[in-house]
Amino acid sequence: MHPSSNYITNEHDLIRGCIDGVRKYQESMYGIYAGKMYSVCLRYCNNSDDAQDVLQDGFVKIFKNLEKFRGEGSFEGWVRRIFVNTAIEHYRKKANLISISETVEVSREDDNFNSLDRLAEKDILNIIKKLSPGYRTVFNMYVIEGYSHKEIGELLNISEGTSKSQLARAKMLLQKLVIEAKLT
Repeated sequence: MHPSSNYITNEHDLIRGCIDGVRKYQESMYGIYAGKMYSVCLRYCNNSDDAQDVLQDGFVKIFKNLEKFRGEGSFEGWVRRIFVNTAIEHYRKKANLISISETVEVSREDDNFNSLDRLAEKDILNIIKKLSPGYRTVFNMYVIEGYSHKEIGELLNISEGTSKSQLARAKMLLQKLVIEAKLT
């Protein structure tokens, strides 16, 4: 790496520089991860202002906890997990105001999302944003982040059955929204 380079390519040096509080390393880390993590935040938040708040909170946590990264697995995966957890915390704070009601488990889970395959990523994000916060959060955690219904229940303080029901309803609503999007 050239001494005058503003772009830091070595992940270890980047992490070490951020731990040491060197501003150029912190700016570089922000530049590398902000766009990707903002997309993660948008999937969980109702609007861009909330997503920006989660993004800021997530970076504060990253910089405070960098020394805890043990180098096991990918650094980006570690960063992503912090942002997902920050978004979930943000959701839980808002969910205290809007309670997720206990619902009867819906047994039909239709995994036919072929219509989603034909939509652009931006269109899919806009359709997912139309889901209620509860449905959207469970959908993101299960489908995109790979959490189990048991883990979702524990993280959101809901039952495993409620998680399954929320996911099934989210999928049904998404199918309806996809059909509507294709008709317009």
